[in-house]
Amino acid sequence: MAKWTLTDAEILAQIPAARRRAERSHAPAVAARYDRAQRRLHVTLANGAALLVPVDLIPTLRRVSDAVLAQVEITPAGLGVEWPAINQDILITGLVRLALGRRMLLQASGAAGGASRSAAKAEASRVNGRKGGRPRKARQKSKV
Repeated sequence: MAKWTLTDAEILAQIPAARRRAERSHAPAVAARYDRAQRRLHVTLANGAALLVPVDLIPTLRRVSDAVLAQVEITPAGLGVEWPAINQDILITGLVRLALGRRMLLQASGAAGGASRSAAKAEASRVNGRKGGRPRKARQKSKV
């Protein structure tokens, strides 16, 4: 396998395009703060939405002081929040799972997948239709 060798000039020439790609695929989290009065974490996302998560839902932060919680920062890639003083970080996806609950998150992702349209899905639907469609659910006889 051949090794690629790039000159410094070639590398420097690629930097502007790499920066443009990075701007297009912006990080989900853009700001974070701790609300002492409500004891909750407020994370602002790049699309304008916000997550408000009670700190007590996060087991590793339940006994952390307000002063330390107020030092919350966005991770360098914007994929999570961190507290350098206690070496703790949490991904945005983890905060969403805590806020919504695992079951609701799975239902939402399943609904999004079920709503997708593809040639393979359309063909499978036609094949099932030729077989008589989706099988009916079996009814249980009621006890009288």
